[in-house]
Amino acid sequence: MATLACFHAHPDDEAIATAGVLAKAKALGHRTIVVFATRGELGEVPEWLGPDETLGELRTREAETACAILGVDRVEWLGYRDSGVEDDDRNHDHDTFHSAPLDDAAGSLAAILRTEQVDVLTVYDENGNYGHPDHIKVHEVGYRAAELARTPLVYETTIDRDFVVASMRDSGAEFPEGIEIPDPEEMNLGMPAARITTEVDVSAFATAKRAAMAAHASQINETSFFLQMPEDRFGEVFGREWFIRRGGPLPPAMRETDLFAPLADRHTAARVGATEHE
Repeated sequence: MATLACFHAHPDDEAIATAGVLAKAKALGHRTIVVFATRGELGEVPEWLGPDETLGELRTREAETACAILGVDRVEWLGYRDSGVEDDDRNHDHDTFHSAPLDDAAGSLAAILRTEQVDVLTVYDENGNYGHPDHIKVHEVGYRAAELARTPLVYETTIDRDFVVASMRDSGAEFPEGIEIPDPEEMNLGMPAARITTEVDVSAFATAKRAAMAAHASQINETSFFLQMPEDRFGEVFGREWFIRRGGPLPPAMRETDLFAPLADRHTAARVGATEHE
């Protein structure tokens, strides 16, 4: 069995982007780890936030609940502060993830990767899926940490923009009136289909994925487009998760369907090589 680590910027990112592969990996007997760079302190503040609780504390509890739903074995926090959205004046505050020296942040993540002997690490694509400074930093820090820890496989979590644009367009009539539906093109969301190397079918875990999203009630409330989507349609749209592996197969005809398959290929090649030299 192998160990999968998913590196995320904020609580709820793990539920949206990698809940399916986390639940699927656990069901197959793999060890699963989620590492958060921040506690999402600059997210949306719900009206019901308690007077003695900070948003970061609330989002920490939500993340732990969501990860428990997905069967995650270990949750870790790097301890940086949320940097805020692009062009926020707080991006460059000294304690934000965006401002963290690359090797300092990567060193903290690499220590976890080494201790856990992680086989597969997920980060984000170079645009951070939609341009958020913390997400872009996850891409940079994740690759550097994998270098330091010599992690065998790194996948960039992304979104098949072409598929999602078409799906959201087709789903428009299924939402109740007044529900705001995001425009993937306007958000510059994900990557074109031609960039995707890996598409994992997680439809069997769509119910767990939806429940993990719902656990983040401060950010994904019951009126969100995620939770307003009919369950069968949710499974169709969010029952697959997309990744880019550097040096991976040429898409789309040769898309991988499993994050762990290259490990088996490596082991097979190593055994063949050893046999040839005997």
